[in-house]
Amino acid sequence: MSQTPPGNAATPTRGVHHVGLTVPDIAATAAFFIDVLGFEKVGERPAYPAVFVSDGTVMITLWQATDPATAAAFDRHNVIGLHHLALLVADQQALDQVHQKLAAAPGVVIEFAPEALGGGPLRHMMCAIPGGVRLELIATAARALPAGSA
Repeated sequence: MSQTPPGNAATPTRGVHHVGLTVPDIAATAAFFIDVLGFEKVGERPAYPAVFVSDGTVMITLWQATDPATAAAFDRHNVIGLHHLALLVADQQALDQVHQKLAAAPGVVIEFAPEALGGGPLRHMMCAIPGGVRLELIATAARALPAGSA
């Protein structure tokens, strides 16, 4: 499958503008993105209710579920819709640092710690954030220096 470079006229889309997540506790989930991952609150609609957070690259819209008590437990093999949200981190060191921060954060359940992704140059980890949404964090591998350089 060939990939079309960004900005190519063959596709009318230009990347992700935002991702919308319906959550059982909007305050706890917003606090997670702001306090744990360093996102900035960029807006809100209290009457809806919705909170908008951004890392400067992608915006995440958090919507309060009307009746969270009726929500079924997540089953990655059978739920239609969002399987997980994957965010890119700067590098492997940043991945390890955010893993430590997530492991200590209230309401976060680590599914697996940073590990190689499919035998390639990437590493990733997976967790469930407050509200149960699965979050994957991905880092590119450190680049090897050419022989003889240092």
